[in-house]
Amino acid sequence: MAEEYKKDLREKMVSFTKQKDEEYSKKLNEFAQQQKQQEQAFELQKKQQAQLFEQKLEEEKKQLQHILEENLRKSIAADFENKLQMLDNANKDSEEKLKLARSKELDFLKKEQAMKEREAEMELQIQRKLQEQRAEMVEQIRKQEAEKTSLKDTEHQLRVKELEKQLDDQKKLAEEMKRKAEQGSMQLQGEVQELILEELLRNAFPFDLVTEVGKGVRGADCVHHIRNQFGQECGKIIYESKRTKDFSLEWIEKLKRDMRSMGVDVAVIVTQAYPKGMDCFGEKDGVWICSFDEVKAVSYILRDGIVKLFSAAKSQENRGDKMHMLYDYLTSNEFSEQWKAIREGFMSMKLSIQRERDAMEKLWKAREKQLEKVMLNAAHIRGSIEGIAGTDSIQLSLTDEDDEPLMLD
Repeated sequence: MAEEYKKDLREKMVSFTKQKDEEYSKKLNEFAQQQKQQEQAFELQKKQQAQLFEQKLEEEKKQLQHILEENLRKSIAADFENKLQMLDNANKDSEEKLKLARSKELDFLKKEQAMKEREAEMELQIQRKLQEQRAEMVEQIRKQEAEKTSLKDTEHQLRVKELEKQLDDQKKLAEEMKRKAEQGSMQLQGEVQELILEELLRNAFPFDLVTEVGKGVRGADCVHHIRNQFGQECGKIIYESKRTKDFSLEWIEKLKRDMRSMGVDVAVIVTQAYPKGMDCFGEKDGVWICSFDEVKAVSYILRDGIVKLFSAAKSQENRGDKMHMLYDYLTSNEFSEQWKAIREGFMSMKLSIQRERDAMEKLWKAREKQLEKVMLNAAHIRGSIEGIAGTDSIQLSLTDEDDEPLMLD
């Protein structure tokens, strides 16, 4: 069911990505057609303006020739001066028209550049949305699988599967189980723990690959192939399952040999009995040791470390090319224009704040003068009243200094 569920999710993800790509290509084609139509319209308009300019220029030349012929008949000196003046005027007109045409062409180029920048920004936003949706789907699947596994009681599963295995083996090999009851029981417990360990890893990491090492094949019990969110294999972890009362140091040496032969960097022993000096999970002689209750947390920690190391190694690839690309971007016209826009916005904000500050200081100065005027007149009134009624008869102070409350005798 988990494989079918993952397959269904992959198909949905592929169809969703394909749909988004088709929509993006469709929008891109429409945008290219609109841009092509605009370019054609601009070229047509430019040709029409050039034709009109040439027609007007021809008409002006004809008029000039006619005027020159008439003026030549009248006076050679006056004709020469008029000719020079007319030529100067014609040159000025042509220069103004040429400047106008150049300004229009510059505006069109600016609009074309802005359209290209908007297109690039649109493509970047689409890719970001697709990446966010993929991450959300992966996180949702992981949460669902974690909730399913958390509802199961590990010890209860061990006992149930052990009883099922015992019943099947007892029906098939009743006589053999009587002779080798103790030995068969120990082997059965180990097989059950191996099955539960593989199922736990598959449920905890649905996008990784957990393979079983067959009986009689040299190596660990199972191999965990770690994959990142892009489906790239980052590394491998091998697990050895032990369910005995005593811990043997030979297990560590055997697993280290398996690590070297399989080309694996991390190995884990899942056991009920810890070696001397250990009471919880930890590393001993290059091999991680933990109990069955701790294997899930240990696998999360080791997997996260392997994925981060793989990402760090990947980030160092093509580092020189990235530096050249960054240097080219920093020295490009695009970066220069963007920085100019930022600087213009900053200077505009600074100038606006300075204007507001000057206006407020001007307002404060005006109010300060008004306040001084009020204080001065109030002091004159107070002096007049105190001269008539006495110093302790009435309180007319505008500030909370050492005066008594308002009081009349």
